[in-house]
Amino acid sequence: MKTIPSDAGVGVPPVGNLSGKVALITGAASGIGRATALLFAQQGASIVIADVAQQAGDAVAQEIIHNGGRAIFQSADVTKAADCERAVTSTLREFGGIHVLFNNAGIIRRASVLELSEDEWDRVMAVNVKSIFLMSRRVIPVMEKSGGGSIINMASGWGLSGGPKAAAYCASKGAVVLLTKALAIDHGAQGIRVNCLCPGDTDTAMLRGEAQQLGESADRFLAESARRPLGRVGKPEEIAQAALYLASDAASFVTGTALVVDGGGLAGSM
Repeated sequence: MKTIPSDAGVGVPPVGNLSGKVALITGAASGIGRATALLFAQQGASIVIADVAQQAGDAVAQEIIHNGGRAIFQSADVTKAADCERAVTSTLREFGGIHVLFNNAGIIRRASVLELSEDEWDRVMAVNVKSIFLMSRRVIPVMEKSGGGSIINMASGWGLSGGPKAAAYCASKGAVVLLTKALAIDHGAQGIRVNCLCPGDTDTAMLRGEAQQLGESADRFLAESARRPLGRVGKPEEIAQAALYLASDAASFVTGTALVVDGGGLAGSM
């Protein structure tokens, strides 16, 4: 039997410790973003919730504060450069830095290219891809001045493998995967790690909204979505745990990767 050295693991940071760090999370008023904001706060991070949904975003911030954490809400349409600028400025004014940027905001339109309008295509690409460009462009210089940081982008399993009636969504998430890799290459020298998450179907309002777009019952749609090796859809909290790993120093040598968190949904297709 091989003996494990007594110093094995020494020097490897624990997963989850975000004490003293500041995290700016877009789309954090609900779903995966909300779950991540709550988890990051539990692990010691100060949280900025950037979202268009003011009432829900305020509620998340207040929940964090009620539980002893530090958080603010910043209203922001992340497809607009001015709103991204305000979100970063508010973060720096309140907390003095940005160590983690989670570009989580996203939308989906279930339609083929023949069914999509030009405005729908543009909106999906703006929310899912342009927002990452705008936020990263503003945050990277901040991270560089402080010696580095972690950027996490929300991609999808459908950014790695196509799906039906989701042309704009698949195109946008494929773009996120390669934008992530390009950012990792360009900014690794500044100590900035850039990774993306590729979740499978997760039980959020957005997933249930897909059923409505397709004219299916939510129960039937969720049952079909659960057809994967683990036999169920994901929970927002499970995706948040993956984001926590990428945000923490435990992932200090991880950059340019697309982390699949999908209950095995892509296991037979890649």
